[in-house]
Amino acid sequence: MTPERLGLLWGVTVFAGAGARLLAAFTGLPGVVLLLLAGLLIGRSGLGLVEPLDLGDGLETVVGLLVSLVLFDGGLNLRLPGDTIKATVFRISVIRLLVSFPAVLFAAHWLAGLGWGVASVYSAIVLATGPTVVTPLVQQIRLASPLGDVLEAEGLVLEPIGAVMALLLLQLALGDLHGWREVASGAFVKLGGGVGLGLIFGWLMSEALRFLKPEPSVGLRLQITLGLLFLLYGVCEWLLPLSGLPASVSAGVVVGRRPATNAGQLDGLIRELAQLAITMLFPLLAADVSWSELSPLGWGGFTCVLALMIVVRPLAVSFATTGLPLDFRQRLFLGWLAPRGIVTAAVASLFSIRLEQAGVLGAGRLQGLVFLTILMTVGIQGLTAQPLAKAFGLLAPQKSEEATDLQAPSNTASVLADPGKEAP
Repeated sequence: MTPERLGLLWGVTVFAGAGARLLAAFTGLPGVVLLLLAGLLIGRSGLGLVEPLDLGDGLETVVGLLVSLVLFDGGLNLRLPGDTIKATVFRISVIRLLVSFPAVLFAAHWLAGLGWGVASVYSAIVLATGPTVVTPLVQQIRLASPLGDVLEAEGLVLEPIGAVMALLLLQLALGDLHGWREVASGAFVKLGGGVGLGLIFGWLMSEALRFLKPEPSVGLRLQITLGLLFLLYGVCEWLLPLSGLPASVSAGVVVGRRPATNAGQLDGLIRELAQLAITMLFPLLAADVSWSELSPLGWGGFTCVLALMIVVRPLAVSFATTGLPLDFRQRLFLGWLAPRGIVTAAVASLFSIRLEQAGVLGAGRLQGLVFLTILMTVGIQGLTAQPLAKAFGLLAPQKSEEATDLQAPSNTASVLADPGKEAP
């Protein structure tokens, strides 16, 4: 690929993403929906201006580094106030691993027609909701903070787990691993190793930031943080492929929880860079979708995704939240909102290439079904999230409302608060 063509690819991609953001600001439509449509417009399904595969092996590296930045930002801002919220996130994550994974596996095989091996990879890929999609939606619709915390934390916990599981199941399908025992041990090593390396690098980041505390330049603190983050990702991918995802989250959690680092000074800059990464990645990966991969799925693929949205997810969340102090409206909203995002798209694109190279049948159908899942969850749930939250009374109060009623806690916050604790 010539440098001129490469420059045009990135220019068109970033411009399309920025245009989608601008349109979202003017219209009030969910930005993630417009980013997805922008990618379809400039890619294979539209004008054909952008072909992600032209990046070659560099596509995986670029996507990985930008995703690590997004996940680091999520870990940096991860807040789980109260034991009830922590219990909710933990139970949803565990129940979805035990219930959603096998349910989606059978749906992908019986409804979408994927082979068992490819169906298991699909089930792992779509296991997690996308914090890259959930966070902008939560902020845009002004969802009351406890529910937003639960949705963001769920994605941050399950996103790396789903990606690692998908890689191991891919290796199992390709014959590189033999038996579920090797899959389980591989998951333990990659997740444990990634979290461990993330904790070490997170401590190094926090110490470097603490050392630079007198330094007036926030830019230098940002450069040190990004340098260590990208080094962390490179080391993890060199030692344990895909362990860079859990490492990025755990490093962000460490930095965000050490008050001596003054992470608040970096928070705004990191968040803006993460938003830029999303603006670049969503159109780029959506450009890789072609109608030729979606059309063969037919009604079976549509039914599979619909079952995931309106049957599997609500049932798993219902089981997970039984006995917790959540009312019916909150449980229903948690069961509905589960859009898939950047990591899902990235993993699907990279894994389908590996399956095609290995001559495995169904590789194109895997990518098509994953992007159909993203299209339906982001499109339908992204457009209905705000009206549904408004109808259920789950929106955070406006500042003017807060000023007139400072002593009244929001409905969501009062329900999710720990028993026995008084509202501040």
